[in-house]
Amino acid sequence: LLKEAVPTVSRLAVFSNSLHPGEQSEWRATREAAKALGIETVYVPFAGKNELDKGLAAVGDARADALLVFPDVLTLVHRDKIADFAIKHRLPSMFGWGEYCDAGGLLSYGANQRATYFWLATYADRILRGEKPANLPVFQPTKFELVVNLRTAERLGIDLDKSSVLFRANRVIE
Repeated sequence: LLKEAVPTVSRLAVFSNSLHPGEQSEWRATREAAKALGIETVYVPFAGKNELDKGLAAVGDARADALLVFPDVLTLVHRDKIADFAIKHRLPSMFGWGEYCDAGGLLSYGANQRATYFWLATYADRILRGEKPANLPVFQPTKFELVVNLRTAERLGIDLDKSSVLFRANRVIE
């Protein structure tokens, strides 16, 4: 989606909290997808909140022309800082949850977190009523959303009017 929105992307900084449990599988899948699109990836891991600023500085040094941020609690909490960094460094940014676009990220595609929270509450209710967690089915997200921030696109000089990404968006921030 990022390559479709910004066809000139050739070097992608991948910013990731290395302490997140699914991080290595996300990195592997991202590397494979980027390679298929002819995009060079620069892996920029950081380990926890104490390394966040150091990690962002490494993104700035990576000479990338776009930024992908893996979603997790830490990057979500610091989404404003990360989105501001991307805009300041003129990096089109891609995220996994819509909340990042609310903070100024360019694009996001991933599971709708509001729908996920509903299922988490349902699980908590079932556990509090006595069901054993091991007996509960594994939940897979079924509702995904594409969010586009047109204000950020304008600030970065990206024209999305001709991109099919804009037409496929579930939510557009104007």
